[in-house]
Amino acid sequence: MFSKFAKNKSSTFQSVPEKFDTIIGKKTVIHGNLMLLESIRIDGKVVGNVASAKEDLITVVIGESGDVQGDIVANRVVIAGKVAGNLHAHDCIELHSDSVVQGDIRYGSIAIEHGAKVMGLLLHVSEASNPNLGDSDAQNAIRKAQYVAGSSN
Repeated sequence: MFSKFAKNKSSTFQSVPEKFDTIIGKKTVIHGNLMLLESIRIDGKVVGNVASAKEDLITVVIGESGDVQGDIVANRVVIAGKVAGNLHAHDCIELHSDSVVQGDIRYGSIAIEHGAKVMGLLLHVSEASNPNLGDSDAQNAIRKAQYVAGSSN
């Protein structure tokens, strides 16, 4: 599934098998924030933030037809489409050749293919330098939602 991103055999990224528990199709439009507990692939449009808790090893993939208008926070972020918002990957970010990002990018490691467009700052962060950097309002909301869901059972 991941190999669909490579348009030619000279792609700088290696195919990595990835399991997506949630896929948002090309013709789907979602208005609202997504709080993730599993990896997701977005081929449609999301108007809102996409976030996961720092301790979850969640991957967010924005496919070639994907469009997110909001911030993305996850362990790993792969962009082949468009994002108008800030990105924060605790581990790594991959920007493919046709990707367009309008916002600041915070990353542990980054790979950018020739042709990718970024209109914003690239900010390398490490947990050693700022251990609380990943704590965002979205992550706190996820923790609260998990607590409420767990206490209602």
